[in-house]
Amino acid sequence: MALCLKQVFNKDKTFRPRKKFEPGTQRFELYKKAQASLKSGLDLKAVVQLPPGENINDWIAVHVVDFFNRINLIYGTMSEFCTEKTCPIMSGGLKYEYRWQDDNKYKKPTKLSAPQYMCKLMDWIETLINNEDIFPTRIGIPFPKNFQQVCTKILTRLFRVFVHVYIHHFDSIISMGAEAHVNTCYKHFYYFIREFSLIDHRELEPLKEMTERICH
Repeated sequence: MALCLKQVFNKDKTFRPRKKFEPGTQRFELYKKAQASLKSGLDLKAVVQLPPGENINDWIAVHVVDFFNRINLIYGTMSEFCTEKTCPIMSGGLKYEYRWQDDNKYKKPTKLSAPQYMCKLMDWIETLINNEDIFPTRIGIPFPKNFQQVCTKILTRLFRVFVHVYIHHFDSIISMGAEAHVNTCYKHFYYFIREFSLIDHRELEPLKEMTERICH
């Protein structure tokens, strides 16, 4: 029997404090609207659609932050099964290997263990979503012109967390009773990135068969 989400995902195990929206802001109101739709049991394909009259960048920003929180929570709980010894390479099976690159220390794609990659990834995303020049929170401050490209990169890398977790740690997900919750999070994520064409379809190949099975 599946456990409730709070039992399955111990918040003490998350990598980072959850990024929260300031009450009273438009972003907070959008977040509440999105969460209310999720909890109402509406079809996930309908939930991800842009509400009438809302700004698409605000809608994407809210979801990027929410997906970061949720996926960070999932991996934070799975991290005890994902170690330097069990996962010396950040991969998705034998066919896919993900190397880390950023604008600081790692200027060329670098082979890392899965735990190292995940830590770098969560640090990198946290820095971006807390950067007011990229994710502005004040009214009247415009999004940068490359905002959606930045979000595409964030979401593409977050998708790789799903790839690694599903392919290498699915037994652990099942043993924890978390399969239904992880699947729902994945479906929500998948329908969102497809609705707004935010990830190149080639990046989705590692989970193609599973996606066709659970995302109708």
